[in-house]
Amino acid sequence: MYSPSVERLITELAKLPGIGPRTAQRLTFHMLKLRPDEILPLAAAITEVKEKIGFCSRCFNLAEGELCTVCADTRRDPRLLCVVEQPFDIVTIERTREFRGLYHVLGGALSPLDGVEPDDLHIAELLSRVDGDVEEVILATNPTMTGEATAMYVADMLPRQVRVTRLASGLPVGGDLEYADELTLGRALAGRRSLRRGEE
Repeated sequence: MYSPSVERLITELAKLPGIGPRTAQRLTFHMLKLRPDEILPLAAAITEVKEKIGFCSRCFNLAEGELCTVCADTRRDPRLLCVVEQPFDIVTIERTREFRGLYHVLGGALSPLDGVEPDDLHIAELLSRVDGDVEEVILATNPTMTGEATAMYVADMLPRQVRVTRLASGLPVGGDLEYADELTLGRALAGRRSLRRGEE
């Protein structure tokens, strides 16, 4: 129905996550309506990010150079290492302003059904990073079946002298108990803490 160049753009846009054929078609026609000075900066930005951005040689976060901004920051605490699945998870944690350690990006989660095995993730590199300086490894994988399985696998692989913790999970602030599912409520009960000072 469309010219080959238009069909190609629709096909390429439809490959993006969350973009189906209809959305890809709408985006394509929106781009065609734009003036060259409105659309060419987008093309230039895509080209630039592919040319300049790679992965940090230490933690596998996105980096413009050998090290990412977190690994290059000498003010970060090297005794704390937070393990995440993807680089965008780092952005989410950084927004809390609660964590001042370093990160390690696995590049996904274990999923044998999808063909993702331990060798497909940056687990070996994580184990080589956990030396005498690292005192605690925080497993911040997603609270999904694959994320939980990955956290358990990594925890078993880490040296016994290193403290291994998992992000707490439970009820969201402002939520009602009646709307909580059994798994979330169960985790909230298991991870309960005392409100009195000095009590564990």
